[in-house]
Amino acid sequence: MRSRLSVLYFLQFGIWGCYLTCFGQLLGAGGLGRSIAWFYAAIGIVSILTPAVMGHIADKMKQPGLLLSVCHGAAATAMLVSWFYASTTPTLDFVTFYILYLLFLLFYMPTMALANTVSFSLLKSHGIKPVDAFPSIRVWGTVGFVAAMWFVNSVYFHDGHLGIAFSDTAPLAQYRFQYTSTQLLCASITGLITSLYALTLPALPFDPSTKPLIKGVPGLKALRHFFSNSTTRVFLIFAAFSGVCLQISNGFATPYINHFMGIEKYAGSIASGNATMLFSLSQISEAAAILLVGITMKRFGIKTVIAIGLSAWALRFVLLGLGNPGDGLWMLVASMIVYGIAFNFITIAGHLFMEQSSDSNTKGLGQGVMMLMSNGFGATVGTLTAGVIVNIWWHW
Repeated sequence: MRSRLSVLYFLQFGIWGCYLTCFGQLLGAGGLGRSIAWFYAAIGIVSILTPAVMGHIADKMKQPGLLLSVCHGAAATAMLVSWFYASTTPTLDFVTFYILYLLFLLFYMPTMALANTVSFSLLKSHGIKPVDAFPSIRVWGTVGFVAAMWFVNSVYFHDGHLGIAFSDTAPLAQYRFQYTSTQLLCASITGLITSLYALTLPALPFDPSTKPLIKGVPGLKALRHFFSNSTTRVFLIFAAFSGVCLQISNGFATPYINHFMGIEKYAGSIASGNATMLFSLSQISEAAAILLVGITMKRFGIKTVIAIGLSAWALRFVLLGLGNPGDGLWMLVASMIVYGIAFNFITIAGHLFMEQSSDSNTKGLGQGVMMLMSNGFGATVGTLTAGVIVNIWWHW
């Protein structure tokens, strides 16, 4: 079961790795550079409602793996249409492309919480404690994310020629997937594979007498339910702050690194021309640090873990802002390494904490509420605010 769930997370996060950190480059090339914030804020806008709703539905299903498969299939289809539009339209129309991307997110974002719900339930049904096993399973999601990032960073295809390039001076390097709409095609294909794979997961043990404690469409009622506990309430507030940091990082880190190519002193730097691969060091760090989450939670508790995570986020942005691809390259690299602690000690620890804080009737909903606060409210506010600031100082 550990191996099967590890494959699920490898595919699940491989979808995101295909485009998430280089999406801003595609948007900039398509004339939507000043709208990058809105596209990354879309993750938050969609996450305000859909993960909680899908988690609510999953709590009532005998086979939530089927719901996971349906969501992945629908998301992959929407992404395929997005790729077709972007590949045939040199100058992207904001409204058209935004609607297509929203459709993808509408079905993809709930899968993040659904995968956790399915995994925790299957582990428990096999007598395995999630807090002990989940970090070593979830790390394969990071491996999948990194593998996808390296693939789109380096591989190009143009006029029948397929190859690999690590420098913008190489022939056809400008056609690497990180710069073109092919990144979306890669995400769509990976999504279709994930959808089929989810169908192979076993059904979960189910008690037909179990009824969700929260009736109706989750939203404010769900928040009131989980906010009634003071510890959970404080945690969810900090989860929202972490969502602010995460989406600012995802949305603007690679365009920021790429902008050094326009500065003569750093134009020939291998780092500035391989922003996606440099950013992947963050995920490698994440893979290394994820195994510390369970141990740290057991020994020091959730409060200390959250404090360490938020401090790491602050340090990441300081190092990123002071660094450069020249003599300050070590700071860029250090910023990527610090990301592992920042992400895991809030996001991964948070999912485990919500699993422990939810009763048997609201496991799926608890994961959805975690997504609502971090990838919903936090990501929306943070990304839009960052977008305003970036557009003032950065002339696209």
